[in-house]
Amino acid sequence: MRLKSMILASVLVPSALAPLALMPTAASAQDTSVNGRIDRLEQEVRALQRKVFPGGSDRYFEPEIQAQQQPSRVPGTSTDASAVTNLMTRVDALEAQLASLTGQVEERGYQMRQMETKLSALQDRIARLESAPPAAAPAVEEEANPAPAPSAASKPAAATKPSAVTNTGRAQAVAAIEKPSTGDGAEDSYIYGYRLWEAGFYPEAQAQLAKTVKDYPKYSKMSYARNLLGRAWLDDKKPATSAQYFLENYQKDPRGDRAPDSLYFLGVALTDLNKKSEACQAYAELADVYPDIASGRLASRVTSGKAKANCK
Repeated sequence: MRLKSMILASVLVPSALAPLALMPTAASAQDTSVNGRIDRLEQEVRALQRKVFPGGSDRYFEPEIQAQQQPSRVPGTSTDASAVTNLMTRVDALEAQLASLTGQVEERGYQMRQMETKLSALQDRIARLESAPPAAAPAVEEEANPAPAPSAASKPAAATKPSAVTNTGRAQAVAAIEKPSTGDGAEDSYIYGYRLWEAGFYPEAQAQLAKTVKDYPKYSKMSYARNLLGRAWLDDKKPATSAQYFLENYQKDPRGDRAPDSLYFLGVALTDLNKKSEACQAYAELADVYPDIASGRLASRVTSGKAKANCK
């Protein structure tokens, strides 16, 4: 390699041409120059490592060849050849690491471009679903359960009493849900929304969680709040709206604690919308981006979801 040739030229050739009396001084100066180049190479390797493995993850590693303390020796002895050999070995290792890390950077860039393409396609489909005219499901339900014809003796006010009683009972049940008061506004807001969702009051949970997301944009558990907001809509049988929130949570914070869950529930929502091909894309994205979670904590759910979507 060219770098090895430079080292050989800088260390061996001057030693052969210089007068024998100056050999120790020249070898020492050349060692210093080569070591400087080696140090620069090691710095480049570390920079690439930080780019490939940001945040100091457990995949971060130091160069395989570390700079070693040079033993004290008498200049001009036979150890000069050994020092050159050691330097060449270090250069070989550094060049191999640079090539490997460069390849990983290029591969990561390719994966990110693919991910952006898939997300853009999902966004377009969800936008079309949101803009499509609503299905006539309510009309079908009314026909399936027609209201009895009022009798001549019926009073108009009597027909409104059951609804009023139902609304009053629901309001009382919602009011019975305890509102936390810990002094942490964001946490209290989220926990109250969670309790509403857990009790099955989905519209109230939707309003509360939307308020949490809006009022506390820097909330440490924002990934949880957005994901639960999507679930409140999904459990309320509104998959199109829920899909929008799940996709938003994944896109805005792909490293969030509930980003993998949002991808899974996005697949569920798309399946409910009979968009099974898109649902399979969401499950595939989950496996690509979060392989450990897809095959671990969410494994059984993903398997069930893929089966419902007829994913291959």
